[in-house]
Amino acid sequence: MKTESGRSLIEVIGVLAIAGIMTAGAIGGYNIIRKSQTRTIATTQIKQIAQDAKMLMEMRGSYEGISIDYLIKAGALNSNVAPIGGDAWSVVSSVDGASFSINLVDLTQSECDYFTATKPEWAAAVLVNGYEANNADACFESATNQVSFIIE
Repeated sequence: MKTESGRSLIEVIGVLAIAGIMTAGAIGGYNIIRKSQTRTIATTQIKQIAQDAKMLMEMRGSYEGISIDYLIKAGALNSNVAPIGGDAWSVVSSVDGASFSINLVDLTQSECDYFTATKPEWAAAVLVNGYEANNADACFESATNQVSFIIE
């Protein structure tokens, strides 16, 4: 009688299917961790921008004239690259110069939800698409959300 050694085709396909499922799960987990890390880094950068701008502009007694270019020239920012979202982000003064806002644009719904879940202690208010962030449905489903952090 002849004995066979090795694996059957069904066994090999089963092992490959299990490996594929494990790989898909690992990639999904990696993407979740990466997204969370990106948001945490962006939050830290926004907080640092707010603190640096506040310290820089307090000497003047007004936030009038604050902008990304001004902060770069003063050394408070290294570049004009947005912490998160689209490249059209801005830092602008209120009309009376008593406060300023850090405006992030082109955020996805999940990014918008993340930044509006709780108001940071360093911000006086958070606006979502132009409205106070107290409504859970304030974020759009498309990647066109704008979140503004108001700093006084």
